[in-house]
Amino acid sequence: MQYRRLGRTELDVSLICLGSMNWGSNNTEAQGHEQMDYAFDHGVNFIDTAEMYAVPPSEETYGRSEEVMGTWLKARGNRDKAIIATKVAGPDERLHYIRGGNPKLNKQHIDQAIDASLKRLQTDYVDLYQLHWPDRDTNTFGQLGYEHPETDDSVPLEETLSALADLVKAGKVRHIGISNETPWGTMRFLHLAETMGLPRMVTNQNPYSLLNRTFESGCAEIAMREQVGLFAYAPMAAGALSGKYLGGARPEGARMTMYPGNTRYLGPPNAEPATRAYVELARKHGLEPGTMALAFVNRQPFLTSNIIGVSSMEQLKADLASVEVELSEEVLTGIEEVHKIYTYPCP
Repeated sequence: MQYRRLGRTELDVSLICLGSMNWGSNNTEAQGHEQMDYAFDHGVNFIDTAEMYAVPPSEETYGRSEEVMGTWLKARGNRDKAIIATKVAGPDERLHYIRGGNPKLNKQHIDQAIDASLKRLQTDYVDLYQLHWPDRDTNTFGQLGYEHPETDDSVPLEETLSALADLVKAGKVRHIGISNETPWGTMRFLHLAETMGLPRMVTNQNPYSLLNRTFESGCAEIAMREQVGLFAYAPMAAGALSGKYLGGARPEGARMTMYPGNTRYLGPPNAEPATRAYVELARKHGLEPGTMALAFVNRQPFLTSNIIGVSSMEQLKADLASVEVELSEEVLTGIEEVHKIYTYPCP
């Protein structure tokens, strides 16, 4: 395993982070424990979760992934060896079951959220506490064209950052991060931290894969210059980059088979041809398509950690092996040639 520094902190995190969103929905508690055992035995020290997991989000599975992690931490007695990241949910009308149906990133809601997460995780603190998405209306979850809101009743970033600072001061949180955030939001948080003497954001958990490289157009420079590294999610585009969905295939037990409403990486017009081009490139060079996809993310200098989400031990073993794969110049040239044709097929 390789390790990278978490922002400007003293923590070194594994290049591969184990995602948890299947625990409590597609995976049982025992399967989640098995995945964590194997990952930690192979050098992973970083696990990412969120209060709204498992997925797909529902009232029945809310908080379940944190609970699975909590029972594992208690059973193994290894809290000091694990670096735990979780997230607080922001506004979303579909989350009618979270904090009265109107979750906000203000002090009241953040305080309630962290206390509930700590209870489920069976720990006194988390190492990285992230804002799952902005409180304000902006470009998130695939929106490219910006539309400025006519009215703005969002929680001011100053209030949100001050609430997070209180958690750090109280010892409930060691470091803070953002997720699904824009370049403006990232820089604004950094400015407020500097001018108000508050904690800095250390990571930005955004989507990044061969099918979605939008992070490079604005946030990558910030990641490098300000040490707010990419905490990449969906590096295999929800499994699409393995090639298993090409031609309309829907394998039994696969995520898109069980949850066909998730069309982010299958629905756009160029999703299929772009995926096919990357799959053919990988196979031309004797690589598994999914391995090439992960190895591409792993090599990025602006990356802090690459979050893998698996539903089986077979997938976990294959994903961890991507750390040892170095892509040739010929493969990298081929990737860029495809990227020029299909630039942002699945933002």
